[in-house]
Amino acid sequence: MNSATHPDLDLTISRIISAPRSVVWGAWTDKASFEQWWVPAPAACKVLEMDLRPGGSFLTQISENGGEFMPHISGCFLAIDELERIVFTNSLVGGWRPAEDPFMTAIITLKDHPEGTEYVANVMHRNNADRNMHKEMGFYDGWGTVTRQLAELAEQQAL
Repeated sequence: MNSATHPDLDLTISRIISAPRSVVWGAWTDKASFEQWWVPAPAACKVLEMDLRPGGSFLTQISENGGEFMPHISGCFLAIDELERIVFTNSLVGGWRPAEDPFMTAIITLKDHPEGTEYVANVMHRNNADRNMHKEMGFYDGWGTVTRQLAELAEQQAL
């Protein structure tokens, strides 16, 4: 699977997290930990399905301002390389079934860094219009916020 970035189609967030890769991986793969950081606070996340295997379902909901939980991500894991990479898409749902409204594929990579873990989220889109729409929807603010929240959680857990 080629994960090279394409500037006209991709949006990328990266951060050095001051925690070991195993801790960051756990924050990504443990449902209870994941719910703590996956959506920008004060919104809340609920993980309905997180079947961490290729073809496994990835289903989350979001609640804003204490309201009802609403659909957030309905997708499929494409690759799970322990401690190194998580690839998911909303172009498919669990069991490799086509989704109704495909939009993006995300490749999350974790690498050792002298200060902890290098975390990169590369989000690929099928065309420039989708990429630009995602950017205008607040990609850098939203994904940046959740990456910060992930870092804070992992760094606290690493203490």
